[in-house]
Amino acid sequence: MNATAIGFSVLAAAANVLGAFAITSRKRWSARALETMIAFSGGFLISVALVDMVPEALARNGQVAAWIMLAGYLLVHFTQHIIAPHFHFGEETHHVTRAVGVSALVGLMLHMFVDGVAIASGFDAGVRVGTLVLVAVVLHKLPEGAAISSLFLAAGMGRGKALAGATALGVATVLGAIFTEYFGALSRYGLAVSAGVTIYVAASNLVPEFQHKKGWRLPIAFFGGCALFFVGQQLIAS
Repeated sequence: MNATAIGFSVLAAAANVLGAFAITSRKRWSARALETMIAFSGGFLISVALVDMVPEALARNGQVAAWIMLAGYLLVHFTQHIIAPHFHFGEETHHVTRAVGVSALVGLMLHMFVDGVAIASGFDAGVRVGTLVLVAVVLHKLPEGAAISSLFLAAGMGRGKALAGATALGVATVLGAIFTEYFGALSRYGLAVSAGVTIYVAASNLVPEFQHKKGWRLPIAFFGGCALFFVGQQLIAS
């Protein structure tokens, strides 16, 4: 078992809980801070997906990797628009039913499982890819933890259950990393699936959350995420 990948998946899982704690520990969360984090994460994720994950997946699996990436993209679309149609990044400000909260949790757990696969597959491809994938996962796990906890609170399920929901997402990530070590198909095609999922999260989840809003703050944060990826890539390479 790759202890490094498992250990980092636990670190990433903690980001889900940290995001939830930020929501449950205070009565009012800064919407501006959350928006900025989402924009910054979107820039970093789309960069690591297109520059590192996609080329590495194609080098490993050839043309079939493109189909697997598409499958990963469609998988997340299915979970977020069929299983959990109400889910969106950011804090929930309207009352929702408990069924909505639970369905969002179920849909996100599949996504979080793939995050674990991404971490394990990334480190299998090398320290550079693995480190950048890890940072990308952590960055979007913070707003995801905030989103699921705020959904649980909006459904009236209380602070304890909101934190438990975020913890369940973290556990799914660790399981994804562990399963990748034991199942050949996940080990072989995990990076391709993860690339498709990462592209979806960046381009279809994160960017639409802020692209309609006016001002320069969020575009600057988005390009800042791209710039951080470039700097991180150069530092790791050196």
